[in-house]
Amino acid sequence: MSNHTHATHLAHHFADEEQQRESAKMGMWVFLLTEILLFGGLFVFYAIYRSWHPDMFYNAHLQLDVVMGTINTVVLITSSITIALAIRSMQVDEQKKAVIFLIITVLLAATFMVIKYFEYSHKFELGQLPGKFYTFKGIQGSNPHIFFSVYFAMTGLHGLHVLIGMGVILWVIRRAARGEFSSEYYTPVEMTGLYWHLVDLIWIFLFPLLYLIG
Repeated sequence: MSNHTHATHLAHHFADEEQQRESAKMGMWVFLLTEILLFGGLFVFYAIYRSWHPDMFYNAHLQLDVVMGTINTVVLITSSITIALAIRSMQVDEQKKAVIFLIITVLLAATFMVIKYFEYSHKFELGQLPGKFYTFKGIQGSNPHIFFSVYFAMTGLHGLHVLIGMGVILWVIRRAARGEFSSEYYTPVEMTGLYWHLVDLIWIFLFPLLYLIG
């Protein structure tokens, strides 16, 4: 059984399963580095404009829903725990538990996106939109549309990564349900977990920068 799994998933250019797994991890870390650079540019953009308009940023951030942001933070942190438990379950050949934890992770991610949908909808209704689409009149300070441009750029890009992560996790769930993974081969589950941890980590930075400025 284990030999069959090993032979099925071992690419011909790798000497053994461990070499293949380490190569996959290296590739994933390089990819995650590019993601960090991508969001790093937005963090620099945020820092520059906040230093130029500190009062406006403070006044504008009061329009964000801290309760929803806090709930979403708890949701994503919990999802990091569940995907870590999924990886651990796969390492000890508890495939059914792994699938359950992965499903819970997807449901938590969906919860995050639903909450973000309600946040966005409220801002659309008020006219708290980026750039020339900004029509809200209730914020003191010059150019409050800049804050919402930063907000939508950073949270929108993060939300896109959440959606991509959900798609990848669903793909992993399908394969796991078919019995394609075991303690000898769970690399796709582990790589998906690394990606998801980064998505969660980015939100942990976004939440205080946008919602807790004061």
